[in-house]
Amino acid sequence: MAGPIAPVPLQSVTGGGPLAVIVTFLLTWLFYAFTLHLAATFFIGDVPSQKAATAAALPAVVSILLQQYGVAGGAFGVGPSLLAGVTIVATLLADGIAISTVYRLRARSTAPLVALHFGFAAVLGVALANVFGVL
Repeated sequence: MAGPIAPVPLQSVTGGGPLAVIVTFLLTWLFYAFTLHLAATFFIGDVPSQKAATAAALPAVVSILLQQYGVAGGAFGVGPSLLAGVTIVATLLADGIAISTVYRLRARSTAPLVALHFGFAAVLGVALANVFGVL
């Protein structure tokens, strides 16, 4: 009988090169688009999913770039928890800009939608992390 199979990190399969970055971006974009569409449907009503796909690209790029070069790189000589907070705040700001532009909302309407999107993404992210054994 063979023992349990050890998990293989994605970085070792792809080498951590451009393919890993592209796949990570696409998965992040899809995740943000899905959760934004859920939040927008809950907050605004019936909206086309293409708007969520368009708006989700900017926060996906911001979060991946800050995670890749900020937290992992130890930028500015500060701890990873502070840089994680900066990444979250910058991603929320990018999300707000994208949502305001794509959905044509004012700041007063954009802020609750961004908060709702963050909540949906956090809950679904924790649930998926538990399913895949990351947490």
